[in-house]
Amino acid sequence: MDKHKLPDETSRKPRRWLRWTIEILVIVAIVFGVRAWQQRGMLDGVAPDFERGSLNGSVVRLADYQGKPLLLHFWASWCPMCEMEQGSITAIANDHPVVTVAFQSGTSEEVQRYMERKGITEWVTVVDEDGKLAEQYGIHGVPTSYVLDGEGNIRFREVGLTSGWGLRLRLWLAEVW
Repeated sequence: MDKHKLPDETSRKPRRWLRWTIEILVIVAIVFGVRAWQQRGMLDGVAPDFERGSLNGSVVRLADYQGKPLLLHFWASWCPMCEMEQGSITAIANDHPVVTVAFQSGTSEEVQRYMERKGITEWVTVVDEDGKLAEQYGIHGVPTSYVLDGEGNIRFREVGLTSGWGLRLRLWLAEVW
């Protein structure tokens, strides 16, 4: 008779927690695997300097941003995920140095019109019409963000949609390291 008893609640709990732990570990492994795949071929180490004209007429050189962390953000006008991040990037640009790169989004005039339509005025933006700058940085998709420390070293790389507070945390960490 005792053989046919159902296990009591206390003996089922350890098995349930074990199953949940395994499921969580599998999910975490999948997330990290996808992120590693997305970041394949992306640049690491010292960010290569470049010199490009910005939409506001100034010349942008990464070397000019030495001393403070910098957010280097690649985006495209045709990218819906990039559009979702625009508010966060604008808010960060009010507090931190940010250089954005319009990846294969048309000519400077087309990008300027897009930004005016969207009300984006705070960004320092260079146009990467042919994708050569993105190629130099190993960009496979947008949005992609690099956080550089004050010496121009790449501290963080982020592919895909990310939160404003996550980018701010990375900028802060790049400053204190």
